[in-house]
Amino acid sequence: MRIYSGLFNLSHNYRRNPRQFQSFAVLFERPSRLSERQFEEALWARIQSLTEKDAFHGQPYDRRVSSNPDNPHFSLSFGSEAFFIVGLHPNASRASRRFERPVLVFNLHDQFEQLRDMGKFEKLRSAIIERDVASSGSANPMLAKHGESSEARQYSGRIVADDWRCPFRPDRRALYE
Repeated sequence: MRIYSGLFNLSHNYRRNPRQFQSFAVLFERPSRLSERQFEEALWARIQSLTEKDAFHGQPYDRRVSSNPDNPHFSLSFGSEAFFIVGLHPNASRASRRFERPVLVFNLHDQFEQLRDMGKFEKLRSAIIERDVASSGSANPMLAKHGESSEARQYSGRIVADDWRCPFRPDRRALYE
């Protein structure tokens, strides 16, 4: 419940002051040695649990994004704010996704939109790609622009095939008509 409370508070505080640039990082002590596939399974299990808590607490899905993980405009929603997640763990195949323990970084989607509006997003995106090339030898093949393909394919950091299916299922209680 502590993770959900943190996400809810971040969403609530962000709506009160949307000029703040913030992320919410959750570090896990265990399990510390997951394969990429195991990490991905754990990531989606945690996301599903958080989504169900959000729906239980009556939080509608952010209307600015899709709740359908197959939709190119998909993002997760907690506290009625859309989020992009970056997963990190010790056994990530890409150096840029490695960390000493499993981590989920929740980034408010609206912050990316603000950067786009200010004309700063592409510069930031280019810097991220440059660092990825420097640390891993190539640009991440899973990286895509929002609206080109579902961002769900990027969350765990694992390279997935074209036929990969996202295990996430939005809770119908939170969806809008």
